[in-house]
Amino acid sequence: MSNVLLLRAATQDNPDRYEDAFRSRGYHPISVPVLETVIVGREELARRLSIGPENQSLSGVIITSQRAVEAWSEAARSLIIAENDTLLKDESDWWSVPFYAVGEATSVALRDLCEKIPLYSPRDIRGGSETGTAERLAAFILKDLPSDGTNRKLLYLTGDKNRDTLPKLLESAGVALDPLQVYATKGSSTFPHDLSLALQREGFSWGWVVYFAPSVAEFVTPVLRNHFVLPTVNSSTEKRGQLAEHHHLVKVATIGPTTESFLKQILKLSVAVTARNPKADDLADAVLQHDEAE
Repeated sequence: MSNVLLLRAATQDNPDRYEDAFRSRGYHPISVPVLETVIVGREELARRLSIGPENQSLSGVIITSQRAVEAWSEAARSLIIAENDTLLKDESDWWSVPFYAVGEATSVALRDLCEKIPLYSPRDIRGGSETGTAERLAAFILKDLPSDGTNRKLLYLTGDKNRDTLPKLLESAGVALDPLQVYATKGSSTFPHDLSLALQREGFSWGWVVYFAPSVAEFVTPVLRNHFVLPTVNSSTEKRGQLAEHHHLVKVATIGPTTESFLKQILKLSVAVTARNPKADDLADAVLQHDEAE
């Protein structure tokens, strides 16, 4: 059974869907957290929530990640506490506008939020597995928004490392964005230690390393090189075999084309497979098909 290193924190779901997808296909997945996330701008986001979409001329909200959902949750909870649990607002206020989610995981997190915090939470959640990249989300939004000249302004919740692909595509098509940074990310200070522990615990049968985001790739790759032989675009099989005497020789997989492009173009890594869609089953299937073909 081959070990698969997942460069991500396991979710609280039981079982975690990525780990479960690999485990059901005969692999032994290990998730190691690579990021530390800090929620920022709580007060401003809470203020926006309390005002409501209509008073801000908003026709929707773009949620970029599960971290943005967490920020929304914290802002909503702070308002509920401040209001002493009394219903001072029409709780259907935010129900009236669509929330556009980047990827399936974000959609699931939004739906969970609706169940846990009805007040200030969305009800109309659009997108998901078919909107896993900026290009797909932009196309989805442009097709979904009315084109009859009515207001097209979206609250855009971001982190500190967002690419400009989505804003450029939407703004060039006449959609106004109201960006608000709600979280910041940095490399986990415990990642080197956590990785060493995982390697000691799980032994030497490592087959794959899976990257989930460009934002972590540059941070984790030097640490990974202390333990693994990561295939590069120009490295020969003979050279990799020599290095592998003291390191684990692994293959690289990515969750989507954006991460794949970053690894190839910036870090010069050779990527064996990329998931067809940013979903756990598609990722695990791609890895399994590659191994079976070999």
